[in-house]
Amino acid sequence: MSFKTRWLAVLAAAFLLALPAFGQDKVVYHIDNAEAQATKALRNARNHLDVAPDTKIIVVAHAEGIDFLMEGARDKKNPDIDYAALVSALKARGVRFEVCEITLRNRNLKKEQFIMDADFTPSGVVRIAQLQSREKYAYIKP
Repeated sequence: MSFKTRWLAVLAAAFLLALPAFGQDKVVYHIDNAEAQATKALRNARNHLDVAPDTKIIVVAHAEGIDFLMEGARDKKNPDIDYAALVSALKARGVRFEVCEITLRNRNLKKEQFIMDADFTPSGVVRIAQLQSREKYAYIKP
């Protein structure tokens, strides 16, 4: 086998191995006002996965958007909605929930005040920008 043939075979194999990564949808949901967006965002993420179950979803929350990830948080308009249960169900389906640490400092909050399913990121805005520009996530703001 010539060098050129081997090189083409290696390139073809690399391309075929990379195909699944190109095919997966990736979406970042941006929440900065839990009262206005949280219930809608959780419902949208659930529906999104129902239709496209292989989608990788990251929910990034900052400012007042972090409130739905705090222990005991409920929808103010519909107190029957327990956010922790909805978040846990989505986390079980692969959704990641990230809380902005700048917001924690600005609001004098501690990580222990948040549900176990919450992860943390140094800056919510920076995280969203990186997901969009570097990792090619689609952006949704419910």
